[in-house]
Amino acid sequence: MHLSEILTHLGEDRHRYFEAVAPPVIQTSNFAFRSLDEFRKAVSEELEHHVYTRGNNPTVEILRKKLAALEGTEDALVLGSGSAAVAVAVLSQVQQGDHIVCVQKPYSWTWKLLGKWLPRFGVETTFVDGRETARFEAALRPNTRLIYLESPNSLTFELQDLEAVARLARSRGIVTAIDNSHCSPVFQNPAAFGIDIVIHSGTKYLNGHSDVVNGVICASKKIIRSIFENEFMTLGAIISPHDAWLILRGLRTLELRMQRSDASARKVAGFLKGHPRVRQVLHPLMPDFPQYELARKQMRGSGGLFSFLLDVDTLEAAERFFANLNRFLLAVSWGGYESLVLPSAAFYKIPGKPDTPLPFQLVRLYIGLEDPDWLIEDLAQALDRM
Repeated sequence: MHLSEILTHLGEDRHRYFEAVAPPVIQTSNFAFRSLDEFRKAVSEELEHHVYTRGNNPTVEILRKKLAALEGTEDALVLGSGSAAVAVAVLSQVQQGDHIVCVQKPYSWTWKLLGKWLPRFGVETTFVDGRETARFEAALRPNTRLIYLESPNSLTFELQDLEAVARLARSRGIVTAIDNSHCSPVFQNPAAFGIDIVIHSGTKYLNGHSDVVNGVICASKKIIRSIFENEFMTLGAIISPHDAWLILRGLRTLELRMQRSDASARKVAGFLKGHPRVRQVLHPLMPDFPQYELARKQMRGSGGLFSFLLDVDTLEAAERFFANLNRFLLAVSWGGYESLVLPSAAFYKIPGKPDTPLPFQLVRLYIGLEDPDWLIEDLAQALDRM
């Protein structure tokens, strides 16, 4: 199915709602039935019917259809946050006594789930450098039930060979899951390489307007049905119909926004690569990136996110760079209109907490939809005054 068909037409049965171009917000908690037989059928198959918005809602259902089609999976679920999507997807695959293999340096809340929370319930995780598939194989145990990936991760952008890892996992009967938030479905489709569960922080590119927090799980009908009937309905980490409608609005421009951010980020990265106050640029689709060929195989683009290392020797010098930036917002997340800067230095000198293991020179940029030359001007003057 063509991307334009998915983004603007799929699931939008306009004859059902007065031929309105934009889908409606069905802002209700509850649904009524005209007969006992209708009621009985609906409660027996709640994934396909509307009974209660904690389960299935018409506005959310339109979004689910689009997201599944974008990722090339059979179905999808939408949750209240990316962290909720990660937690629900992981919990659906493990129980006490099981083992998980996860890439090193995952998203911080994923690390807390796997490294600190699940061990309380008898589930262990081994974290590995996923740049070599052999390291996954070496970490497997007889009780390994899940391999968890982020490719690329969102700070230093290490990749995993998705096809090779999926092949390994299937040969051992192990489920694979990936956080695909970095690329969005526009630039990477892990299911096409054999990955079982594709997760997104839809707060980022899918929504694209910095006004909704949500998460997405895309998978086969069998996996989605099991998650829906167990973890999803039990934990209740749902998205509201209005927030689903806002994401549907965001999807209309997803392809255009991704292309713009991707092109602008490459231009900004190219400027930084040639600057004398920059030691290194980490961008998966720059030819000097260590995994460039793998990135080209798996990714059609990289979006607006990349990192670089300042050529400074003291934390104070790095702090001067951030103090002089004027056109980047100092903030977490990414995917909206506005360009952002996330300094590793922000995680140093926090009372009561250890410094991050990442170097204080590391700077992550998100390049939004502004004029890239305007952003380059700001970076140039801040580097010169550092």
